[in-house]
Amino acid sequence: MNVLLDDEEQLIKTSAGEFLAAESTPAVVRAAEKDPLRYSKPLWNKFADLGWLGISLPEAQGGQGLPWSYTGLVFEELGRYIAPLPVHATLVPALVIAKHGSEQQRQALLPRVIDGSLMLSWALQEKDGRWSKDAVAMKGRLEGGHVVLTGAKHFVDNFGNADQCLVVFRMQGGKGGLRAILVDTKSAGIQAEELVPTTKDREDFVRFESVRVPEANLVGQGDAVIDDLMDYAAVLFASLMEGAARRAMEMSIAYVNEREAFGQPIGSFQAIQHMAADMLNGVDGTQLLTREALWRISEALPARVEVAQAKSFGNVKCLYVVRCCQQLHGGIGFIVDTDINLWYRRVTSWSMRAGTTYEHRQLIAAALLDTPGKVRLGMTQQLPSTS
Repeated sequence: MNVLLDDEEQLIKTSAGEFLAAESTPAVVRAAEKDPLRYSKPLWNKFADLGWLGISLPEAQGGQGLPWSYTGLVFEELGRYIAPLPVHATLVPALVIAKHGSEQQRQALLPRVIDGSLMLSWALQEKDGRWSKDAVAMKGRLEGGHVVLTGAKHFVDNFGNADQCLVVFRMQGGKGGLRAILVDTKSAGIQAEELVPTTKDREDFVRFESVRVPEANLVGQGDAVIDDLMDYAAVLFASLMEGAARRAMEMSIAYVNEREAFGQPIGSFQAIQHMAADMLNGVDGTQLLTREALWRISEALPARVEVAQAKSFGNVKCLYVVRCCQQLHGGIGFIVDTDINLWYRRVTSWSMRAGTTYEHRQLIAAALLDTPGKVRLGMTQQLPSTS
């Protein structure tokens, strides 16, 4: 992996950044928080018109077919300007469909994703709360050419706005095991209850009561589909966190260079200088780990451990950065009307989505050790006594 961006990569990143700097201002973000849709529809339309949604989707369906690393660069800028758009919720399942979906599914869905006329969502986590395939309890059974789904999904991003949702469930009977299926969000038997995350974007608790879905909507085969869904979600959240944390750091450094106390800028105090150095180490480390994971995905190399490294490290370091940013701003940093609070709330939320630090550390440990322990909701289970 070349850690330096080439000319084309830099052009993509700069172009996305310039567009979002102009269009995704704090005022736009605050307006989207109060909008019933929980996102900015005008900004979504502009973003789609410029082709950003199709950057790594296949050319055969109207995308640009660029490497995954390019999508990561765009997500860094989406995080940097905390764009109030359901890009993550839509592109994660779209990228899964691009790799594992049937030709019919790709042709029916991806062109509409690319032009912005179709929104997607995905649903994995349940009451258990863990970011784990083992925690999936939703059941599905084959019946007359349909899959009948029963169960509930928690923390489903953008479900209320989405047209289709990629749902993970356990197939009962002869074709057992974990599967993923595309579900029309308006299907009979679906009840959605809107949640209010700290980001103020759209998130839902969704109940499925004998929801009938055509068997043809099944996506791919086996655990590879679910593994990719989880990896894509985690690494792109890491990109969002890194971009947001870096921007928050820059805003705070500018503030401490101007704010004076005892007759001098507070940035001259050693404690603040050390804090600034630690923040830069954190965001740069997150960026390197995330870009490595994205590069490995682009090259079709195993990337599960690298994704877990990026998300676990980013969870800790980016959260540290935005907490420091609040402290550097003093009391006003904790007021919701202050801009830095917008970045703090998003990094806090993203650090808990698509796997906590503990869960991703567990995945890394499983790759390193013969007998890893088990993590449940952030707590290490006690080993049984040998006495």
